Amino acid sequence: MSLHPWHDIPLPQDVAEWFPVFIEIPKGSKVKYELDKPTGLLRVSRVLYSSVFYPANYGFVPRTYCDDDDPLDVLVLGQEEVAPQVLLRARAIGVMRMRDEKGQDDKIIAVHVDDPEYVVYRDIADLSEHRLRELQRFFLDYKVLEGEEVVVEAPLGASEALPLMREAIAMYEREGTRLRQSLI
Repeated sequence: MSLHPWHDIPLPQDVAEWFPVFIEIPKGSKVKYELDKPTGLLRVSRVLYSSVFYPANYGFVPRTYCDDDDPLDVLVLGQEEVAPQVLLRARAIGVMRMRDEKGQDDKIIAVHVDDPEYVVYRDIADLSEHRLRELQRFFLDYKVLEGEEVVVEAPLGASEALPLMREAIAMYEREGTRLRQSLI
C-alpha cells in the first residue's frame, strides 16, 4: 500500500509551531511540477515561460483543501534547495494573498524549521524589504508571458496565515472523503 502525499500524511495537533510540506518544486527551478491527484506522483505542468525561477522551495500542506480545488500552497524559505517529493517541517510566517485566472490562490510564506538560519524567523516582518519584494515580483512575473494576469497583494503576517491554514484544514476535513473517493 502506497501513501498518497495529499491524503495520508498526518498533521500535528497545532500547526502554529510546525507543519509538514510536501515539496513539489525546488528553489531555483524553472520547471513547474505539480501533484497528479489520482496517482500521488509529481508531473511536469510546464517550464516557466518567463526568465524567472522559483525563489524558494514550493509545495503544499497535506490534508488541506482550498477553493481552487487544490491543497494549500506554501513557499518555504531556506538556505538550500530541497528535492521534489520530500517532506520537510515548516512554520508559517505570513501569507501572500493572490488571485489568478481560477480565483483566489493564496500562498503561505513559511520557513524551514530544520534550517539553522531560518528557524529564528517568526513573522514576515523578520524578512528584509528586498526579500519581500523579490517574492512579490516572482508571483507578478511568472505567468506574464503565458498571457495570464496575477494580482498580488501586500504580504500579511503570521497572524493572518494561521487562520487561513486552519480553514484549509477544516475544509479538507469536510471534503476529504469525497476527495479520496474521486481517486478510485
